[in-house]
Amino acid sequence: MAGASHYTPPMPEFDKAPRLLIVVAPYYRDIADDLLAGARAMIEGAGGAHETVEVPGALEVPTAIRIAQRTGDFDGYVALGCVIRGETTHYETVCNDSSRALTLLGLDGCCIGNGILTVETHAQAAVRAAPGEQDKGGGAAAAALHLIALSRRWSRAPSGIGFKPGGTRSAQS
Repeated sequence: MAGASHYTPPMPEFDKAPRLLIVVAPYYRDIADDLLAGARAMIEGAGGAHETVEVPGALEVPTAIRIAQRTGDFDGYVALGCVIRGETTHYETVCNDSSRALTLLGLDGCCIGNGILTVETHAQAAVRAAPGEQDKGGGAAAAALHLIALSRRWSRAPSGIGFKPGGTRSAQS
């Protein structure tokens, strides 16, 4: 329903500042800049740190996140970009494949906020990207921050390998 409001959960608080990687496809530079501004403001407002990398297009965003997940030291990721429908079926391919890849990374435990816009027109993208409007970049960063908080809440302390530290011998010893 147009104009309907939606619930937004309160932002989590962190004992240790989260570190996020923002991966952006700046094909439409003006849209990407607005998405980045919103994401950065959200992360900084939560006391987090961030790094930003650019990739050529929306299809490369999930791959860059996977490389960083494997080799970097980030708590979460923000995927940003914009796909505007054109005259061919390429739009569906880019939208479906980038979304599916991000979903699979998330299901594998990666804390990702998806801010890749999929729209019909540049005007629709501008409204969704603008920090004063719908702020989808900030929303994607907020999603990543919420997932990081859940991940930290449900993480288990690492267990020792084959012994109990500091004289805490078991009854069987």
